[in-house]
Amino acid sequence: MTITRRSFLIGTGVVGGGLLIGFQLKDEAPFPHTRPESFQPNAWLQITPDGEVIFQLDKAEMGQGVVTSLPTILGEELDFDPQRMRIEMAGVHRGYADPVMRIQITGGSMSVATGWDPLRQAGATARALLIAAAAKTWGVDEAMCRTEDGVVIHKTNGQQLQYGELVATARTLKPPTKVGLKEEEDYRWVGKSLLRTDGVAKCRGQALFGMDVGLDGSLPGLLTAVVVRCPHFGGKVESYSDTTALAFPGVVDIFEIHSGIAVVAHGYWKARKAAEALEVTWDKGPLAGVDSAEIRRRQELELANGEPSDTSGHGDVSKAFAQASEVLEATYAAPLAHHSTLEPQNCTAIIRPDGAEVWAPTQSPSVLRLIFSHYSEVPQEQVEVHTTFMGGAFGRRGHVDFAAELGAIAKQLLGQPVKLIWSREDDLKHDFYRPATLHKLRAARDKNGAFSAWEHKLVSPSFVETIFPNLGAALPTWVPTKMSRAAGSKAKEWIKGVDPTMSDGAHIPYAIPNLEVGVHHFDIGVPKGFWRSVGHSHNAFVVESFIDELAHEAQEDPVTFRLAALKDHPRHRGVLRRAAKKADWGMPPRGRLQGVAVHESFGSVVAEIAEVSISGTDFQVERVVCVVDCGFVINPDLVKQQIEGAVLYGLSAALMDPITIQDGALVQSNFHDAPVLRIHQAPSIEVYLMDSHAPPSGVGEIGLPPIAPAVANALFHVTRQRLRELPLRLAQGSP
Repeated sequence: MTITRRSFLIGTGVVGGGLLIGFQLKDEAPFPHTRPESFQPNAWLQITPDGEVIFQLDKAEMGQGVVTSLPTILGEELDFDPQRMRIEMAGVHRGYADPVMRIQITGGSMSVATGWDPLRQAGATARALLIAAAAKTWGVDEAMCRTEDGVVIHKTNGQQLQYGELVATARTLKPPTKVGLKEEEDYRWVGKSLLRTDGVAKCRGQALFGMDVGLDGSLPGLLTAVVVRCPHFGGKVESYSDTTALAFPGVVDIFEIHSGIAVVAHGYWKARKAAEALEVTWDKGPLAGVDSAEIRRRQELELANGEPSDTSGHGDVSKAFAQASEVLEATYAAPLAHHSTLEPQNCTAIIRPDGAEVWAPTQSPSVLRLIFSHYSEVPQEQVEVHTTFMGGAFGRRGHVDFAAELGAIAKQLLGQPVKLIWSREDDLKHDFYRPATLHKLRAARDKNGAFSAWEHKLVSPSFVETIFPNLGAALPTWVPTKMSRAAGSKAKEWIKGVDPTMSDGAHIPYAIPNLEVGVHHFDIGVPKGFWRSVGHSHNAFVVESFIDELAHEAQEDPVTFRLAALKDHPRHRGVLRRAAKKADWGMPPRGRLQGVAVHESFGSVVAEIAEVSISGTDFQVERVVCVVDCGFVINPDLVKQQIEGAVLYGLSAALMDPITIQDGALVQSNFHDAPVLRIHQAPSIEVYLMDSHAPPSGVGEIGLPPIAPAVANALFHVTRQRLRELPLRLAQGSP
């Protein structure tokens, strides 16, 4: 049976959907933040009697622009300028559950794709009710009414009623069972590059990020907490002395929690300095003595001797290789990668007698509420979560370990507001990393010189498996402990064989008749998690580099070779042709080299051509041309910004020094030894969008997968060094 990523997510509700949804939330009414007497026909929209139109944003705004794009979709059908709306972060409610993952979460590049139809329907339904309310007020047929930017107008006599004036009547009406949607040619805002709704506030420093909570004096007596954690993965406190640290000025309390030792003080610096004075003896845990070389050695053993936990493909690969006149082989590797969010993890909370409030930059407020409830022992229905803006996420803020810590801390400080702040070092050393992976590829050529088979064996831990250690903690207290543990254990074992994120992007679109992808589940215990584009981030590098090897072996131009092999994929051919034209493929500026890659992820297809210059063993990525087919585009500028950001993020992972493990702990500590791309290293990036009338597909992650192979392929075409491991490094002797 073939299990697609989408069907898997729908069927199991990854990150808690299928396994947690039955325990997650009771039906709640009204929705959080409901205004008295407002017209609220759906989860997202409220119109108040004084005419304020409020959009409840149920997705996390982490820089990708949903605070602009999602209101635009609803506003188009409502016939109300989205830039005049008041945008608020939605509270936790079952009505905001993602339709695919079934919990309230932002991820998988699905916000616009899954919001497109529901938000249009919501806007159109609300507009129909407002028209019906106006028709009832005037005593005319609804066909005599039209709308124009927040006003219902009588077609004959020109009378007008503002939306706010119709609220009382609209609330009494039954929604229509069917409404018509606008035609594309009638769009006023959708498809246009509207200014970012949050742009001015962010430029003026007015946007509320997690780190900003309480700085305005709204939480008098706000304390700051830091946590000293074992530097060794899986390790724990063996013993500690806090005598010296407690004497530091401003220190309020020091106590042990599940993840380490909490230090609470009046201010971050006071807490941090006291934390440095703690005397701790650590139990290094199960990974003591393990380093990056050992991880690689064990991956190689698994690749050589292990059996795949999941195999998929088509044709008869064994027969094709048996009859091959030539077999090409290559081994590729990708290292651990960290998230490097600009804003380190943080969270603020206060527990009062009647419940708790939590302010957090999180991708999953519903899971955060469950976890905070468990560790604070406050019933989840009494926990109110306020989602803030966040300085980057990239998958890291889908994990809510920081909320678990704060729940345990706030429980000891009843009635006092407290903010947990991770340092940059904390953030790097206690991340959920993109795992290191190892890949072996083989391709067979038949007697006619055609490539007849492709085999890809990859060694990786499960990305999805990372959620299950917290499964028991996420369940309410009335769920029996044995049941929660059994669910977590069985799911964890089952997921090893079918987690599709491990092989995302490995199933090639190229016309090779026999294909097999074998996934070897290998997990040494280093924390891992969803990293921007997940499995696509390393599988695209492997696939698009090896397909370039086949083009070279066939002595064909890499673009021409791909176009021929993509005969059954017109979207891939379309972006590739246009990219080649925009980049003047084959005619780079003097002193530059070109490399190409094309990849599909999250329902979208991207072709990228990189131009690189070389000086000895040093090289610089000078220019990247990207062509994107992501279906119908809601806001072209937002799409371009996301592609540019993803290219730069991908280049950091492809070019910068990797993070490494020694004695079961991360060696690096900050940007000085775990660098990210600097502005002088950034190339010029050109983004071109394909015209499409298909529904919108993913954008936030799709620009990342093709960039590493495009650069590697460019370097090969002049140096003849095939770089099969990230980060990319040229050996001595390069031209």
